[in-house]
Amino acid sequence: MSQAKPIITFENVTKRFGKLAAVDDVSLTVNEGEFFALLGPSGCGKTTLLRMLAGFEVPTEGRILIDGQDVSNTPPNKRPINMVFQSYAVFPHMTVADNVAYGLVVDKVAKAERDRRVEEALSLVQLDGLGGRKPDQLSGGQRQRVALARALVKRPRVLLLDEPLSALDAKLRAQMRTELCTLQEKVGITFIMVTHDQDEALALASRCAVMNKGVLQQVASPNDLYEFPSSRFVADFIGQVNLFEGVLAVDEQDHAVIRAPDLPVDLFLDHGVTGARGATLWAAIRPEKIELHKKTGETPPNLGDAPAGTNAVAGVIRHEAYLGGSSTYEVEIAGGRRIKVQRSNLTRWDQEDFALGETVWLCWHACSPAVLLS
Repeated sequence: MSQAKPIITFENVTKRFGKLAAVDDVSLTVNEGEFFALLGPSGCGKTTLLRMLAGFEVPTEGRILIDGQDVSNTPPNKRPINMVFQSYAVFPHMTVADNVAYGLVVDKVAKAERDRRVEEALSLVQLDGLGGRKPDQLSGGQRQRVALARALVKRPRVLLLDEPLSALDAKLRAQMRTELCTLQEKVGITFIMVTHDQDEALALASRCAVMNKGVLQQVASPNDLYEFPSSRFVADFIGQVNLFEGVLAVDEQDHAVIRAPDLPVDLFLDHGVTGARGATLWAAIRPEKIELHKKTGETPPNLGDAPAGTNAVAGVIRHEAYLGGSSTYEVEIAGGRRIKVQRSNLTRWDQEDFALGETVWLCWHACSPAVLLS
């Protein structure tokens, strides 16, 4: 397998506005042909990082390299980059074709070549035959495609996407996610997207960088971010999670035990933690990794990979949210802590009908918790 070739490199990049560090000492590499996402809550610094890459902001410290060349002070129009904005920014008085051709006109590309490239770009975004329309004659999804075509027609090395789907309704967003993935694979250029929508990032990106308060928290594939978060912040930000603070009571090579005040039972793990006995840590369990069972007796179901008296606790269902493909339950256990559980709705008439106020067993496998040291 050929080694990935870096195209974008941030070297110890910091951006300050007065005393505020919007981006704080970020080092990051994006590979050629990658669909990369910058993810985090509002104000985390992801858009500032994107704007510095585009050339709209200059780093206070550090360097930004494209293909090994320092572009930290290079004007936006001299960088092999184009950008699609959240608001589309299409010109309402121009036709679709004229919108797409605008950058080529500015660059004084010959008309025959310009027309050919516009037609090619419209075909890429599935707008064949709509070049003569005005933006107000298009749907929101079609206007987004016009903005994409206008960026792609200049054949940039890197395409920047700033919250590209946020103005669309939920169903259209899901459709456009698929189209963006297909488009990126077809054109083969590097896409870097900024979003606060974790579902969008996980669905689209090959790798994601999670930021918080200007600091880079973790860079990983969507699967690793979700299953192996590096911190409580990442675990809590990506998806839903039940976090339990506890102390490391046992730590052997093949198993460990965590005692958490919020749980009346021990958390048993099928692996060692390599921590100091008595150290404080956190166990993160995703709602879909907890099994919900009818409570027919005082003995919980045995999942087969944990000793009796661990990884199973009784509780009362206090809330249910039906989400179509799944249902999410909030179950209150002894001491008042509520635990979220998610179950797939596998049939139209579920075999087990759980009701509010019902007492149930919650059980999880020994491999389910992710252990976090910070």
